Amino acid sequence: MQVHSLEIDDFEDSNFTLIGIHTSLPDYKLAYLLNRNLNTSFQKSKDTLVVEEGVQDACFSVFNYLDESIDVDWFLIANKFHGVSQVPIENGLFGTINETVNRTSYLIPEKKQTDYLVKIEGDFEEYLVYETIQEIKKMEQVMTSYIIDIATLKSKDFLII
Repeated sequence: MQVHSLEIDDFEDSNFTLIGIHTSLPDYKLAYLLNRNLNTSFQKSKDTLVVEEGVQDACFSVFNYLDESIDVDWFLIANKFHGVSQVPIENGLFGTINETVNRTSYLIPEKKQTDYLVKIEGDFEEYLVYETIQEIKKMEQVMTSYIIDIATLKSKDFLII
């Protein structure tokens, strides 16, 4: 009898494309510009993407849009979280005190220069991705936009929404 084993990777949904965006815009302004230029309808998701990081969590904003005409889900996800942490510091005579420290966390640490990610899920034509990138690049507030090779990412598990 032949034995067939399944790997955990067999269950991953790899039917998505990831686009990186470099811009200094806040998330809501970028969502507005994408809606205006791509004819999408990104809306702020009720849920944020939370990643546990030691004592304090990092919360990444998420906007989503469902294109029902071609059955494709779009997600605009912040790659950076700027937060404040309380760090305990030994103070000799007075014991331990907490010091406030600014910190930046990344959803995908390998792409620290990328400000936002656009995740496109579903059965879509490849030309859609290239047209989307070209339209994003035309926005004067965006420095650049490009496809991110998912196979090279170590932290792609955070992209499961």
